[in-house]
Amino acid sequence: MELSYERTHEGRMHLHLGAFLAALMVACAFAFACMPATAEALTVSKATARPNEDGGSSVIGGINTRLTWEATVDEGEEVSSITLALPDDASFDDSSAKVTVLDGLTRIPTDATATANGNEITIDFASPVASGSLLRLEIEGMKFPTAGGDVAVSGTYTNDAGTQTLEDSPAITTIANTPLQSAISWLDNQAWVQAWNSVPFLSMFLRPQYVLTSFSSLFSGWLICLTITIACYPFAIILGLLFAFMKISKHKWVRAIAVVYINILRGTPLFLQIYILFFGLPMMNINVNNYLLGGIALAINSSAYLAEIFRAGIQSIPKGQYEAASSLGMTYSQTMLSIILPQTIRRVLPTVTSDFITAYKDTSLLSSVGVMELMMYSKNLTTVTGNMTPYMTAAIYYLIVTLPLIKVVSIVEKNLARSETGAGPRPKGGSVKDAAEQGAEDSLTMNAAHMEAKEPSAAVIDVLAGPFRSHPVKEGGADA
Repeated sequence: MELSYERTHEGRMHLHLGAFLAALMVACAFAFACMPATAEALTVSKATARPNEDGGSSVIGGINTRLTWEATVDEGEEVSSITLALPDDASFDDSSAKVTVLDGLTRIPTDATATANGNEITIDFASPVASGSLLRLEIEGMKFPTAGGDVAVSGTYTNDAGTQTLEDSPAITTIANTPLQSAISWLDNQAWVQAWNSVPFLSMFLRPQYVLTSFSSLFSGWLICLTITIACYPFAIILGLLFAFMKISKHKWVRAIAVVYINILRGTPLFLQIYILFFGLPMMNINVNNYLLGGIALAINSSAYLAEIFRAGIQSIPKGQYEAASSLGMTYSQTMLSIILPQTIRRVLPTVTSDFITAYKDTSLLSSVGVMELMMYSKNLTTVTGNMTPYMTAAIYYLIVTLPLIKVVSIVEKNLARSETGAGPRPKGGSVKDAAEQGAEDSLTMNAAHMEAKEPSAAVIDVLAGPFRSHPVKEGGADA
């Protein structure tokens, strides 16, 4: 009897639990049935913006651009209005909207009204857009947030079920509005800029907006040009001096090596030498960084010209200076380091500076083998803009370096000419005429004695600094 009672009690408990679970499921089903249905009537397929960067392909915040938004009306649904929304800093004010409805490839005439309110714009359709249609909105003159970033278009739409939330569009990448872009926008609104750009020749070769953009975009390429030239030129000077000494050597085979090296490099174009290095070495499984290889090519080419410059400068020193140094007991090395080379460097300094200018300009040839320097940056920017202004800006960058150096060469040449004609530094109380009558041998003796008293490095620095110092000229013992 006790076992039968327990089984009956357990069965009743199972029945009560089953009834409770059944009631719970019915309640949940009823609750879901009473919830309002959220009909998805639009499927967003596209959201893009037109680039508004002068000379570039980026979308900049805070500057007018065009937003293109597309969505498809689902089957069995209709849409009577759409509201597009962007982050708070964006703006649809003063914009215009173009509405296009397509049924397949057929354009359907549509009457719509656009109302902008800050960062939102609402499109009301006179007749609902039918199901299966492609809806395209092109909003001209809108602005993305000034801070930039990935921006998604959100909003709402209205159908038979009421107002529904619009799914976010694919993100549109924008960049922050910089002072440079603000300056370009200011130029766009200037009457004189518009008048300037109305002349086809001026607009094609020197468009003010592209000048600003190009100065910013080409700066890194300009730094690369300077770095390559400054880094490679000391090696070119060392090689040039080496081959200059080899060419004036007493040994025929040493002179022969120098003559072959110098004549081949001076007799072939630098363009060809660059191609041989950049395409020949990889064929031998020798891979070198492009920037390093470009510097090597420039250094080797310049060394051939510098060798001739130094050789001519050394041989221009009168033989009497060698003889005077020998009479003072100086060895050949001492004579060369303390007397001949300082005078040689003074004489060849203008020519060496001119060769440095040539080497700096020749970095443009590296663009032919893909080195990203000033000319390559200019070429890419010209391709993007379809305008020649980036090339003109590159020319300005070249002139920033070359014109001051040309002025320096002119000053050095004038001071050297004054020294050669006897208008250099004079002893206190002397006259130009008296100084000019001093013999070359006495001058050499004084210079040699002075250099012996000094360290060789100090003597070289004094000689090199001479052309850059102003020399007071005295007439009859009085300052001129």
